[in-house]
Amino acid sequence: MFTAPVNTTRRRGFTLLEITLAVAILAMMSLAIYRFVTTNLTAIRISSQESEADARYLGLINLLTAQWQSLPAGGGALTGEPFKLNDRPRDEITWVCGPGPGLLTRYAAGDYRVRLRLRRISEKSNQMDLGVVRTPKADAQGATEHESWVALLPDVRSLRITYFDPRLNSWVDRWSDAVTLPRLIKIVIGRPDRSVPWETIVALGRTPL
Repeated sequence: MFTAPVNTTRRRGFTLLEITLAVAILAMMSLAIYRFVTTNLTAIRISSQESEADARYLGLINLLTAQWQSLPAGGGALTGEPFKLNDRPRDEITWVCGPGPGLLTRYAAGDYRVRLRLRRISEKSNQMDLGVVRTPKADAQGATEHESWVALLPDVRSLRITYFDPRLNSWVDRWSDAVTLPRLIKIVIGRPDRSVPWETIVALGRTPL
């Protein structure tokens, strides 16, 4: 009789060392993927926050530009004074207008005195917001009975405002001319998220080329 040979070769399985190495490799790959995803999500979040902050600043300038360019010369329509708080610029600018973008409401009777300035969020805090104080023009200077505050930008470190006087051909810190408006207004705002202050120039009239 013919007897077929028996295959005595046993199938070799994975050793404990091989399984351990495979698990370690998978763990390192998972950690690398997790760090990559986390880093990208953080970058997207920071970029989104910066874009939102930049949009608020751009909206502020669009608002001020629309208002200041519509101011008539004369009547003390715009004045500005330099101030400081703890050696930081805290300038203020005041203009007179009726209902519209500069007053931030369409439902107001008569003209108002609007002052762009910094204000502490509380007496115990050094954090300041940038906003406008609105007071009826008919009220006496310094009266606060009908005064209202509208915050525009949160957590502003400093506010510096200068005015270009074409008669002097230079920038000045104060504007008190009740007849003529400045040609340009430069606004420099100290931002907590930037090492360099944010700066822009608003043109109130046509500038020669």
